Amino acid sequence: MSGRADKLSIVNGEIVIPAQGGALAAPQEFVDFTEAWLNNRRLSANTREAYRRDVNGYLAWCAEHGVEPLRARFTHVNEYGRWLESCVDARTGRTLAPTTVARKLSGLSSWYEFLHKLEVIPVNPVTGADRPSVHRDHSATVGMSPAEVDALLRAAAEDSARHHALLTLLADLGLRVGEAVKLDLADLGHERGHRTVRFSGKGGKPRRRALAPGTAAALDGYLQERADRAGVSVADLSGPVFVSDTGKPVDRVAVFRLVRRLAERAGIPSAAHLSPHSLRHAFATTARSEGVPLEDVQDAMGHADPRTTRRYDRDRHNLDRDPSYAIWAARARRGAGSGGH
Repeated sequence: MSGRADKLSIVNGEIVIPAQGGALAAPQEFVDFTEAWLNNRRLSANTREAYRRDVNGYLAWCAEHGVEPLRARFTHVNEYGRWLESCVDARTGRTLAPTTVARKLSGLSSWYEFLHKLEVIPVNPVTGADRPSVHRDHSATVGMSPAEVDALLRAAAEDSARHHALLTLLADLGLRVGEAVKLDLADLGHERGHRTVRFSGKGGKPRRRALAPGTAAALDGYLQERADRAGVSVADLSGPVFVSDTGKPVDRVAVFRLVRRLAERAGIPSAAHLSPHSLRHAFATTARSEGVPLEDVQDAMGHADPRTTRRYDRDRHNLDRDPSYAIWAARARRGAGSGGH
């Protein structure tokens, strides 16, 4: 390993490239390759930026270790992977999780595959690399019980109408935080007797969801309060649904901090480890425990693969839900209906 490796550090799971030291800057050709690759994929702005950071971090590592990216072999990718696994995140004090390393290598593989298809390189070096084994059922997100979600929403209601509406929307619809903060007032509407919200899901796919009465009430309460402060009617409001006291759109980081602050106030033991995504997990688990069919939960969450939805369902291994009980109960009903024969 290069003696210059201390130039790179890990903060919040991302490789941080120092401001000084121009030698670490990616050559323009790699910048162009990366932008062309991103432009040829249907990605949300947040995913696009995450992939860009991952590739730039790898290119910085290559510069540190004297590796020519277009001539890299799977052994170099293995060395990079082991380096990632040994890195300590300055924020958490822990080494990167296997899921984080696997995600970074997955993005890198897609980048290299794009270059391979353009015939810039003869083979994708990540293909033969040794990637971390991540179980399909694994999820690093800390979940919440229904009672904890209720406690969090009560704390939000006591805090402000805006926070109550925002967290209620996350909890009741299972939205991604990026989807919620990007909602515009023009996205709210009515359809066939339902209050609705339209938004762009992952990959820019148009989505539509119904607002339950309680969800709509929380949203209406916030919008009415916002309109009263502005001295206008709700119908006259425009722009983002969720804005700060200064009128700027609420950002993802603010919501992340909000969840932890209110969870701590609500006395939730895992408060320090929760995130807005915890509410999305709770949505899936609660919906399934209440008997909502897997395919309906899958559609609501915008998952292309039902296995992804099952990973969000934290109660999927609960023995109370073992199909054997349903089979036995059906047989018992049939027996009772035929006189026990």
